[in-house]
Amino acid sequence: MTAPAQRQLALLVSVAGAVIVALDGTILLVAQPSLRRDLGASMAQIQWTSTGYLVAVAALLVIAGRLGDRYGHPRLLLVGVLGFGAASAGIALAPTVGWVVVLRVVQGGFGALLQPATLALLRLTHPSERLGTAIAVRTSAIAVAAGSGPILGGVLMAHWGWRAVFWVNVPVACVLAALVLAVRTPAPGRVDSSRLNLPGAGLLAIALAVLVHALAGVPARGWTAAPTLLELLAVTGAVALLVRHERRAAHPIVPPAVARSAPVTASMAILLVTSAGLFGALFRATFQLQDTLGLDPLTCGLRVLPLTVFMVLGSPVAGAALRRYGARRTAIAGTGLVVAGIAGLSRLDAAGAWIVMGAAFAVIGAGFATVMVTATGTVVGDAPPGYAGVVGGLKQTAMNIGPTLGIAVAAGATGSAVSTTSSALPALAALTALGLLPAWRLPRRDLTSKSALTG
Repeated sequence: MTAPAQRQLALLVSVAGAVIVALDGTILLVAQPSLRRDLGASMAQIQWTSTGYLVAVAALLVIAGRLGDRYGHPRLLLVGVLGFGAASAGIALAPTVGWVVVLRVVQGGFGALLQPATLALLRLTHPSERLGTAIAVRTSAIAVAAGSGPILGGVLMAHWGWRAVFWVNVPVACVLAALVLAVRTPAPGRVDSSRLNLPGAGLLAIALAVLVHALAGVPARGWTAAPTLLELLAVTGAVALLVRHERRAAHPIVPPAVARSAPVTASMAILLVTSAGLFGALFRATFQLQDTLGLDPLTCGLRVLPLTVFMVLGSPVAGAALRRYGARRTAIAGTGLVVAGIAGLSRLDAAGAWIVMGAAFAVIGAGFATVMVTATGTVVGDAPPGYAGVVGGLKQTAMNIGPTLGIAVAAGATGSAVSTTSSALPALAALTALGLLPAWRLPRRDLTSKSALTG
């Protein structure tokens, strides 16, 4: 197979792997009410079908990326895809909600294996001058998948019930696995041929898992509840032990070359706060639309549709802007758009015009697409040789923790998920604005540098 054909195949695999995960998350939201009724589950058990998955993914993403750097990303991607499909089939056959929760955790573990690999494939198969376009295509596909998930879920639910939501992953996983076998990438670099640093990996997994669990519980318990404070204290202790261990370890779980890379760390910080702002605003706006304005779910989805449309349209524009203006200016502009859009939503009330709300969502979508293309391209393009997987895992970790943080802020700002947006959205806008600080650490415009070309 020629090099251009291999690049196209790698892009197809990368997009498909990212899409199957994005679809799974949004489709599940539609299926949960029916799942609860069918299996006689409690609300706490239903919450764990999402929380368990998030905890598993967050705990294992960086470790999965490290394993991919050592053993080869196509191999990890193949295992992840097959395991993801098998877990989906198990959930579709589950007789009780307990099995659903357990298998969702398993599914999250396999999802963690495949996500960093989808980014690493692009780095391994695309030259720097083509990488930005590939990432823009991937970002647009994720936006389409996330936006169409509730619609697809509704169709599946109407005809075949909630189990079909998981059955649909099985044939997709099988086809994707066949495509992975056809992908050819360079042999994994032996920058660090040591075995996985198990103590560091364990401490990192514990810290991330407890953090996600603590944040996921904030909407129900609040920020000042004893369980929340104890879990955050445990996270602080685990992080302190991890930092101490990493400084002394011969082969730390996060290599020094990655930890010292300003573009990589800055990009992850931007993704963390902007994804928190986006998902927190969506969480709060959904309650505003349905509980305050009295809209049904379908009408609510149509009100939010401009966000998805402008994410899709904004991705190629962001790629072009990145090549012309550089990572720093583009990231600052994208972050500013997200802040402006969230601030615009905060000024709406029950009498607000739908066109104004649609414009605010459009601005958020365009800004987030710009941030995604810029930060993802910088993370992937500036990854030190041999560490594309671990930086991909770090990037996906930021993208998994960010939404959980945003929802925690949105629910905790006013103490209730269904209260007004008056204080929650300004708090989210302020949180997102923090992304302007790391944006200044990204490279300036320099068309000859790797970071500018790979945005």
